[in-house]
Order: sequence, then structure tokens, then C-alpha cells
Amino acid sequence: MSNFVDECNICVRAGDGGAGCVSVRREAHVPLGGPDGGDGGDGGDVWLEADRNVASLIGFRDHPHRIASSGTHGSGGGRHGKSGQTLVVKVPEGTTVLDHQSHEELVRLDHHGDRWLAARAGAGGRGNARFLSNRRRAPMFAEQGEHGEELWYRLELKLFADVALVGFPNAGKSTLISVVSAAKPKIADYPFTTLVPNLGVVRLDDDTEFVMADIPGLIEGASEGVGLGHRFLRHIERARVLLYLLDLSAVDGASPARQLEVLRRELEAYQPDLVHRPSVVVGSKADVLEAADWGDEAEVEFEISSVSNRGLQPLMWHLSRLVAECRGQEAEGDGFVLHRPEPSGVEIVREDDGAYRVLGRGAERAVALSDLTDPGALDYARSRLNRLGVDKALRRAGAREGDVVRIASFEFDYEEDL
Repeated sequence: MSNFVDECNICVRAGDGGAGCVSVRREAHVPLGGPDGGDGGDGGDVWLEADRNVASLIGFRDHPHRIASSGTHGSGGGRHGKSGQTLVVKVPEGTTVLDHQSHEELVRLDHHGDRWLAARAGAGGRGNARFLSNRRRAPMFAEQGEHGEELWYRLELKLFADVALVGFPNAGKSTLISVVSAAKPKIADYPFTTLVPNLGVVRLDDDTEFVMADIPGLIEGASEGVGLGHRFLRHIERARVLLYLLDLSAVDGASPARQLEVLRRELEAYQPDLVHRPSVVVGSKADVLEAADWGDEAEVEFEISSVSNRGLQPLMWHLSRLVAECRGQEAEGDGFVLHRPEPSGVEIVREDDGAYRVLGRGAERAVALSDLTDPGALDYARSRLNRLGVDKALRRAGAREGDVVRIASFEFDYEEDL
């Protein structure tokens, strides 16, 4: 089946965590205060969510960045910072998310409500009140906030039409879709000008858009395989609304009423329920002839001219209402929520210059959140790395006294008693 594929890049940035606070409680008549610095708030995650009311990826073409809010810092008196808000980015049903560099498929958001965690927020730093212990009676350090993830992805969308244009060859379908959308089908003055379906996104305003398909012209006997037969009819099956486009200027051909009769008969012969699908009957090329000129019962609801733009705007708004009604009547799917697995443990890799790189979110957080210029914070970071098994992992990897070790942006010389 020939599908329209919309592609774009998107950059998602989760919110940073707020910093913890260093504060000491001071009150009158209380000779020995204690640490009371509050924690920083967590940043906001970024999720991608499939939404049936979003028809395309056009909104990401010129504005690819989506940024969640950050957490605020903690303050004295044990007051914690406010967490950032989760950002949910709506994408159309059928969106595939790919790795930006390798183009490896990461997830498919095929159904309404499907969700995927695209960027993980930074955690808020802990205030100095959290480091009070029997060994540390007056900790004067706190954690910094963790940076949220900033990632690029490739989005690909295979769309099926909200509105399918059904009509005889040369009825004006390709011209209509080229005028009301960004689709640019090849148009020429001969039968079967369209050999493959063309899809375009009709965008009426920021909140109203739908996908229109220009289905290659049908002829009598198509349901029995005449012409390209079933190959064309297959493209109509998933359309929410059918637009019967009748050529009012076909003075040497079939009348509008005859065209409509043939089109409906072919659809019913191919798949009976198609004739009961929401539809609108439109007469095209009204700048040449009008339905009344034929003097028959053509059931024409709208008369348009794609050349002069006559009647196009009322027709598009009418179609948008029909599409919205159809979307609203569709059964809600269960959907799924997919979290990216959070890496655990510690991994040691050797870099090109001989230095040892420590990988693992726990180890990276231990140095990223600590103010390593403060002796107390440095001592705490060392003990935390030790608990994570970094020292043992480095020894197993062959690290020796004086070797360079890197954890995130922090670099130090290895010591046996880390």
C-alpha cells in the first residue's frame, strides 16, 4: 500500500533539577541550631503521546524544540523547591520514533493514548538537612540539581486519510488537493493522471487539520479489477470520510448523477459498508458548468472550482466537522505507557588516550550533584562511589596508581584507597 510518509527531527529537553540549599536554623534562645536546607525540586519529564486529533508533524517542521520546565531550588527552613511540570508532546497516531544518528527504531506510537518517555528529567539536589548523621553533625554542603536529558530524535509518520477523494479520472481531485494542502501531485491533461495516491494535510488553523487523500480515478468495473481496480480501492478502506467528486464539465461523458451511481456501485461491490460511511457529494469545475445545467438529481451538496477557489473554504470546514465527529465516535484504545529502561550498575571503558571512563547513572550523579570544591561534599562523593563499587570495578579493569579516571565531566588521578 502506498503511504504518505511525513518526516521531521525533534529535540526534547527535560527540565533540570533544582539545587539543594545549605542553611542553618537560627532562633532566639536556641543556642545550637541545626541544618535545615530544603531539597531542590525535580525537573519535568518529556513524553511523546499519540493523539488521534493531531493529523501531521507539520508543527515540528519549523519549531522542533520541546522543553519541559525545571525544578526550583530549595531554601532554608526545610522548604523544598517546586518540581517542574511534565511536558506531553502530542504526535499523530502511527508515529515511529527513531534514533537520530543510527535511525534505529525505538518505539511505535500507533494508537491513541500510547505514551513514551522521550527525555528523563534531572533530579533535584538534596539540601544539607539530608546529610545530617552521627558522623556529620553540621554538614555545610548540599547537592546541585541534575541536568535533564536533551536528545534529538527522528519522527516518521505513515498516514492514512481522514478524507478520501473518490471520483472519475480527470474529475479534478489532484487539482483540489494541491490547492487546499501542501501536496504537489503531478497533474496533466489525460486520463489516469494520478498513478499513486497522494496525501496532503489540510490545515485550517492551529487546532484544525486533517489528512486528505487523492485516490486515483475509478472507472466502471474497478471492483472487478478493471483498470488498476483493487489496487486503488484498497486505499479507501481506512478513510473516515468519503468525498465524491463529480465532474460538472463532463459534457461528453457521464452526467453527475451517472458518475455518483457508478462510484457508489463500485464501492459497494468492493466493500459494502463503504457506502454507509460519512460522505459529502461535491461538484467540481463549477466555473464551467453547474449542477443545475444538467437538470438531473445529482445530490450535489457543494459546488466548487479549484481554479477560482469558489466554495473551497465552506467545504473544508464542513469536512473538518465530519472528521471531528468520526474521531470522537471511535472507540478508546487501552494504549500503553513505555518507559525507557534506566541503566543500572557501573561500567568501565578505556578511552583512546588511556584514561578510564566510569559509566553508570549512579556514579555520574555522585559527582554531578556534588560541589567537589567543598571538602565535606568531596568526602561524601568518595564514600558514595565506594558504595557503588567504582573502586572495585576500576581495579578489575586494570587501573593503577596515577591513572586518569573520568566520571561525567569530573577527572581525577586514581588512588588505590578511593
